Amino acid sequence: MTLRAALLQQAENCAALGSPFTARLLRLTADRLRPGTPVADRMLTWQGDFGPRGQSVPLRFAGALHGLVLSGEAPDLAAAYPPHDPTDDALWQAVSGALTAQEDRLQRWLDSAPQTNEVRRSAPLIAAGHWLSARYGLPLIVSEIGASAGLNLMWDHFALDLPDGRRGPRDAALVLDPDWRGDLPPLAAPRIADRRGVDLNPLDPANPADALRLRAYIWPDQPDRLARTEAAIAVARAPVDRADALDWLGPHLARQYPGHLHLIYHTIAWQYLPAQAQARGNAIIDAAGARASAEAPLARFAMEADGASPGAALTLQLWPEGQVLPMGRVDFHGRWVDWQSGTAEGTA
Repeated sequence: MTLRAALLQQAENCAALGSPFTARLLRLTADRLRPGTPVADRMLTWQGDFGPRGQSVPLRFAGALHGLVLSGEAPDLAAAYPPHDPTDDALWQAVSGALTAQEDRLQRWLDSAPQTNEVRRSAPLIAAGHWLSARYGLPLIVSEIGASAGLNLMWDHFALDLPDGRRGPRDAALVLDPDWRGDLPPLAAPRIADRRGVDLNPLDPANPADALRLRAYIWPDQPDRLARTEAAIAVARAPVDRADALDWLGPHLARQYPGHLHLIYHTIAWQYLPAQAQARGNAIIDAAGARASAEAPLARFAMEADGASPGAALTLQLWPEGQVLPMGRVDFHGRWVDWQSGTAEGTA
C-alpha cells in the first residue's frame, strides 16, 4: 500500500465515522503532499505498512497536527481548524506552514503509533459486565489488553442509558447513550474487585503531555467525543503495566481468584497483532481457561473487526463451560450497539 492509498482509505473511514474535516484533511494530504521537507520526506519513504491495520501513518499525521492545535503553539494552523471553515487552499497552506515551522514536534509525534481511547467502547463492556454478573453473581477481576491510558478500564464508573432505564451508577462520571438495538442486558450491577491493563506504551492521564496526546487523537470536528474523553480522564486511575501483552498474559493468568470471575477483554486491539502472536495469545488464554473452575471462572470479551460489516463483532468466551457466544455487533466508535444475549455456537 502506498501512502496516498493509505491516506485515502483512512479518509473514507473518517467520513464513515462522522469526521468530514479529518476526511478532507487526509484527502488534501493525499493530493498535495510533496517531497522537500523532512516530515514529508519521512512520510513518503516510510518503511513498513502505511495503513490502518499497520502503522497508521495517516492517523499519526492527523494526530500530530491536532496536537499542535490543542497545545496553542500553532495559531496559524488553529485558525484553519474547526470551528473555522477555510478553503482547501487555506487549509493546506496552514498545514504546509506547520510542516516547516513545527518540524521537530511533528517528527516526535510520528515516532509513536496512535492511541485512540474511545470511551464509547465502554458501552458493550457495561452490557457484558451486567450479563456476566447476572450469570455468575461473582465480583469481577478485570484485565484489559491494549489498555493505553486505561480509560476503558473505568467502565463501571460510566453509565449506559437504555430504553428500559440506566445501567451504571447514578453519579456516573459520564453517561453513554448509543443507538441501542437488539436485546437489553439484565439489571445486575457488576462489582469490580480489582482492575489492571497492559500496553506497550501506556499513557498516564494525569500527565499533561499524555493527556494532550489522548485528546489529539479525537478528531477536531467531534467536540462531543472530546468532552467524553475529558470526563473519563478526570476519573481515570486504573493501573496499566508497560509490557508486551503476550509476555504479560502468562504470569497474569497464572494466578486464580477463588470466588471471583476473571474477565479479560480487548477492544480494537487484538486485530493489530500478527497472526503468530494471536495464535500464541489464544493458546495462553485457552490454557488459563483449562484451569478455570466453577469457583474461579474465566471470561474473554472481544470487540474486534472480523471482516464483516457493519462495525465490529462482539464475542464472549466462557470457561470452564467452554462456550463461545456471539454477542452482536457494535460501531467502531460505539455510536450504536446491536446487542444479542448470546447463544453458544461452539467450544472455547
